[in-house]
Amino acid sequence: MQLDILTPEGKVYSGEADAVQLPGLDGLFQILNNHAPLIAALAEGVVKVQSKNEKKTFNIKTGIVEVFNNKISVLTEGVA
Repeated sequence: MQLDILTPEGKVYSGEADAVQLPGLDGLFQILNNHAPLIAALAEGVVKVQSKNEKKTFNIKTGIVEVFNNKISVLTEGVA
């Protein structure tokens, strides 16, 4: 899946991911390959990105996520 993490200042991360864990308003949830289309609000917390070769984490402020056709777009107010 293609993952992009964007802030008002610009793109923070762009790359392939096998799994992405996100902090939703009601708790953590995970996006895997071929996930159904989704738009959800995000709480402040940690985004965990897992790919074949690496694991990354990003501390985000509030925002939204859109999932469509194996493309994940995280729009957040900022990344710490």
